[in-house]
Amino acid sequence: MKTLDLVFLWHMHQPDYRDHGAAGEFMLPWVYLHAMKDYVDMAAHLERHPQIHCVVNLVPVLLDQIEDYAQQFASRQFRDPLLRILAMPDLEHIGEDDQHLLLATCFRSNHTTMLAPFPHYQRLHDVYLLLTQDNKTRCSYLSGAYFSDLVTWYHLAWTGETERRRNPLLAKLMSQGEGYGAKDRQQLLASIGELIAGLIPRWRALAASGQVEISSTPNTHPLSPLMLDFRCARESLPDAPLPFTAAYPGGRSRVIAHIDAARISHARRFGAPPLGMWPAEGAVSEDFIKHLAAADCRWIASGEGVLKNSLAASKLSDPQAAYHPWKLEKAPGLTLFFRDERLSDLIGFDYAKWHGRDAAQHLVLQLEAILDAATGDESPVVSIILDGENAWEHYPYNGYYFFEDLYGLLAEHPRIRSTTYAELLARPSPPPATVLPRLTAGSWVYGTLSTWIGDDAKNRGWDLLCEAKQSCDRILGSGRLDSAQVTAVNAQLAICESSDWFWWFGDYNPSAAVASFDSLYRRNLARLYGLLQLEPPAHLDTPICAGSETAEGGSMRRVTVSQS
Repeated sequence: MKTLDLVFLWHMHQPDYRDHGAAGEFMLPWVYLHAMKDYVDMAAHLERHPQIHCVVNLVPVLLDQIEDYAQQFASRQFRDPLLRILAMPDLEHIGEDDQHLLLATCFRSNHTTMLAPFPHYQRLHDVYLLLTQDNKTRCSYLSGAYFSDLVTWYHLAWTGETERRRNPLLAKLMSQGEGYGAKDRQQLLASIGELIAGLIPRWRALAASGQVEISSTPNTHPLSPLMLDFRCARESLPDAPLPFTAAYPGGRSRVIAHIDAARISHARRFGAPPLGMWPAEGAVSEDFIKHLAAADCRWIASGEGVLKNSLAASKLSDPQAAYHPWKLEKAPGLTLFFRDERLSDLIGFDYAKWHGRDAAQHLVLQLEAILDAATGDESPVVSIILDGENAWEHYPYNGYYFFEDLYGLLAEHPRIRSTTYAELLARPSPPPATVLPRLTAGSWVYGTLSTWIGDDAKNRGWDLLCEAKQSCDRILGSGRLDSAQVTAVNAQLAICESSDWFWWFGDYNPSAAVASFDSLYRRNLARLYGLLQLEPPAHLDTPICAGSETAEGGSMRRVTVSQS
């Protein structure tokens, strides 16, 4: 009986939200919020269904921040302002800045699934709306009791569904509904701390059991193909505008440094370097893949749009192209897998509106149809790849019932096997790979690199980074910095090279999100100049994106990546 090999790859990533020039103060809370809601839930779903195997991609810069939070809880020296407020014994006399922070932050979520289901939380929001008519915030009317309930409910709303079912404290606090005192907040804080501290060990245990393969991404999630050559953006979009600077200075050595740092990080945390990598944003180019192969990477995955563009450029046709592995002639030691866009986007965008079991059954039917349509003797390999944290707040109960039904159906299915890429390649007869004559550079977004380069704001961001990198090369080459200073410069440069800054530049994104990323990016560049003992250029005071200087911060990560 022919079977289908199904690989889920859950990509978990948040950029570095710390202002390293302000004692590592966290400017945005998304790492610990997603940790206590999504990373915990995703582990729990697998723990309840040990028959389900999958790949989980953990980016080093995310793991660094999770460990940072664990240290904060251990020391009770909080550098995240929301946690610092939650830990305060008295909220009757908090300052006006903290009041504005709570009001600007603690209603920032999907209201349909994370606010409206809780009447007491909804009432806090109704009061807020009443007091912010005419665009004026009348904080003086609000008491410490209001702010205590608000910060408590915000954190309760960001707890994962599996933890709500397991932890009696959360059930008690949610049933209480209001009147939260210092003891309640301290108990909630301790519970969050336990979750954060246990998260990486939890994933390590799943990997040790063989149920999960943990993969990685180059260190801070850089857009490596562009760091190697801006011109590769024109392989999929020949008329794409490029930055004023011809190339990113020293991009080759920087890409190698990011790959090496990821391998070292992974070995330290999980006992060995990763066998495979999910490139940041699934962005690949022939040059980049050769560097991954040289670093003993056995497999990578990317978007189906990249495969379609590559086949078209090679004048090849393959109706089952996404359902078997590929090899690239210029990197024969590396196996390439490609994301099924339609199935991945059903989970990322559509199934949140469905009843959980209906969605699970529909996905299984789609997989059965792929299997039934397969020709030849080989089992199809289907890759479902998407963010492992961002879609679930759009699902009722954080996707609990969807996963319960989906994993339950797959565990019992006689013709569908959930597996990992490492397991596939380790078989005595691994799935045969087809040779791809050439690879067209692109990403999992439309198969192009247009999300990170090509419009005025994105190109301006690259030019600012190139300018800073030229200063780095000049000062580091002078020998005037000692080894500790050089290490600090390289760490800060890596933060500036993250793909996330360029993602958010552009007037098609929410202005609040653009403003937050614009500000933090320029602040990171300014700190890099400071570490080089140089005065930051005055133009770093000017926002990259027009209008972003007036917007307040907003939710910083996309739900998932649309291919449509």
